[in-house]
Amino acid sequence: MNHQLEVKKTIEITASLMEVWHALTDRETVKKYFFGTEAISDWEEGSPLVFRGEWEGKSYEDKGTILEAIPGEMLKYDYWSGFSGLEDKPENYSVVTYTLEQSVDGTIVELRQKGFAGEEALAHAEGGWAMVLDNLKKLLETYS
Repeated sequence: MNHQLEVKKTIEITASLMEVWHALTDRETVKKYFFGTEAISDWEEGSPLVFRGEWEGKSYEDKGTILEAIPGEMLKYDYWSGFSGLEDKPENYSVVTYTLEQSVDGTIVELRQKGFAGEEALAHAEGGWAMVLDNLKKLLETYS
């Protein structure tokens, strides 16, 4: 696991900080923009986080722990995916951080994921996060 490899994406969404926060932490809302994935947690620091779904006909259950959660400001968790091909042990977890900042027109969302098995995994995550954030923007701007 290379903990120097990092994805960084930023998008502006015409929605309030708390609308974006709700979308990041509500199980049913997450499913709407994150490829049908369920995100299961109580979103409290130290609590488990489980991502459950199906990708290309294959069921999966990825996991992590909430490292920091400040409603309307920041969500940080560690993350392990069985798709990584790496053993489920602490050094094989990446860290995902969403930072929310109020803007004139809504909310700026910065997403960072740090720690990947290699360049191929990094490239896959780059594309995946771009789609997720675009889906999140479309969802919130359609319903807000």
